[in-house]
Amino acid sequence: MLPNTGKLAGCTLFITGASRGIGKAIALKAAKDGANIVIAAKTTQAHPKLPGTIYTAAEEIEAVGGKALPCVVDVRDEQQISNAVEKAVQKFGGIDILVNNASAISLTNTLETPTKRVDLMMSVNTRGTYLTSKACIPYLKKSKIAHILNLSPPLNLNPIWFKQHCAYTIAKYGMSMCVLGMAEEFKGEIAVNALWPKTAIHTAAMDMLGGSGVESQCRKADIIADAAYSIFSKPKSFTGNFIIDENLLKEEGIKNFDIYAVKPGHPLLPDFFLDEYPQMVTKEVEKQQDAAPPAKDWKQYLQQPKLAAGAVEETFKILNTALSEDIVKATQAVYLFELSGEDGGTWYLDLKNNGGNAGSGQPSEPVDVVMTMTTSDFVKMFSGKLKPTMAFMSGKLKIKGNMALAIKLERLMNQMNSKL
Repeated sequence: MLPNTGKLAGCTLFITGASRGIGKAIALKAAKDGANIVIAAKTTQAHPKLPGTIYTAAEEIEAVGGKALPCVVDVRDEQQISNAVEKAVQKFGGIDILVNNASAISLTNTLETPTKRVDLMMSVNTRGTYLTSKACIPYLKKSKIAHILNLSPPLNLNPIWFKQHCAYTIAKYGMSMCVLGMAEEFKGEIAVNALWPKTAIHTAAMDMLGGSGVESQCRKADIIADAAYSIFSKPKSFTGNFIIDENLLKEEGIKNFDIYAVKPGHPLLPDFFLDEYPQMVTKEVEKQQDAAPPAKDWKQYLQQPKLAAGAVEETFKILNTALSEDIVKATQAVYLFELSGEDGGTWYLDLKNNGGNAGSGQPSEPVDVVMTMTTSDFVKMFSGKLKPTMAFMSGKLKIKGNMALAIKLERLMNQMNSKL
């Protein structure tokens, strides 16, 4: 990993969303130099599924040698931003680096994204980044270091990144457009850059999004922290860049990226918005998964390159034998599969009633989630060759309905595979 150099000793970093995940990782990296960290986040009490508060983050920062100022900040609230900036300047004498990390996500299509969720993403991602930058810029101008770093992607206008989650993409690209504009506006005064991961990063939020077992396909937040640290060490003239973490660290001489993997050697889940994704990486991941010997004879049958006749029906027979009251109790959802291609049609998976049930046709109960894909990809997904997250990201899987219940599917399949 990238070693600390002490360059950030005494510097003040204002980091939104720093109570957990990537924001906290960047904070801890800087704190090891003896930096001052303003934890601008809204979590004052731990969430059952998202541990960490501004106060626990402050304790961790001070434990590694930094100074911490926890501030309650919802970036949708301009007054809360202003108050936190004022406190930071009073306590530490100024602001040297701003990290716009706070973000909201909903991977839902246009008709399935409620207006409240659209407003949340626009307000947190784009507007929050803009307002926080605006509040910090007068103080950044006085700093010798003067960096703004937005955790946002390169502006890639390939329609594939819009068609499944248009609102999220617009909101996230708003952060990137702030980089484009502010880098030019404050050239020579403040370095303004964007940083984005090449692969999925393991955080508590990612666990909620990708389900159980997704961490094996992720890298640790340390890779983002190391890349951010490298950016902060560069002069103000390094501005207007859309940086990919792995590419930058290769330039820094890092050769072994297994150190950042949660599970070294395991295929990694590509992140959104990058040019070479999703087709090339999807094929590569599937190729590596194809090479792995199947754990069960039935998997070997289902994993033949050419879809065997009756494979969908066989999959549902296997699903029925794997169902249990525990799985039904833990899931509480009815899934409908609209499958195209050989042996296609409508199939259902009822994990809400009695001991569960699966088969062809329409279920007797209301459907919570509709998933549309080819029969070949469906069989791959249920035999462990294609992760639902990967299928969704690559456009192979379309989802309508309750996204939270859709996310449970991957966890469910891991449970059932372990029983077979």
